[in-house]
Amino acid sequence: MTVSFRNLDVSWLGYATARIESESGYVVYLDPGRYGVLDDYYARDGDLICVTHDHHYDSDAIRSVAKEDATVVVFEAVDADNIDRDVEPVADLPYEVVRVGEEEHLTVGPVDLWTVAAYNEADGPHTRDDGSLVHPPGFGCGFLLSVDGTTVFWPGDSDALDGFERLSVDLFLANIGGSVVMDRHEAADLAEALNPGLVLPIHYDTIDLLSTDPEAFAADVAARGVPVVLEDPTDHAV
Repeated sequence: MTVSFRNLDVSWLGYATARIESESGYVVYLDPGRYGVLDDYYARDGDLICVTHDHHYDSDAIRSVAKEDATVVVFEAVDADNIDRDVEPVADLPYEVVRVGEEEHLTVGPVDLWTVAAYNEADGPHTRDDGSLVHPPGFGCGFLLSVDGTTVFWPGDSDALDGFERLSVDLFLANIGGSVVMDRHEAADLAEALNPGLVLPIHYDTIDLLSTDPEAFAADVAARGVPVVLEDPTDHAV
């Protein structure tokens, strides 16, 4: 199914990929691709594509979702030379490309977009056994979007950082995969603090590293009085 919320239709396509369409037909993709989630998906209907960090950069997937005149917003640290997959350099993408830092605001068509820092904390629960970080500070960002007046928050691959709870959010795309990002318990705490109009969890179960219990997350969030819905990414083949 596709989730209809206020003036938006929202679909989770698997892994970190979300598609957002406004009533006017403007389409946004967040972190499209990887792990086969967009195999045989060639919508090419995306007006705006946003990429948070190296792990979610997939140039083939961007080509499969983007219109010819799309704008692609990519965090400044994304670098094909540092990615151990066959991807095009960001500068070679045949679209208008905008590189952003972690505290920026820009307007793309009818969308206002803000970036926020996204990382694992050195003294937090999501470090490697040797104490190193999968997502160190400066490695990626999250996105807060206002699409026709409805705000959507995708924190990217991050812990539940101080300051997130102060954002004004209508739709929270909760990253609940755990292990290297916030887990379902931390995401539920953040959902309660944000008190959005709706929570839609994504970025879980596509790979073993992100295995979790989405039904338990949904029950936890609902028990806190926050509306929540689950999506099945297999419903969206094109």
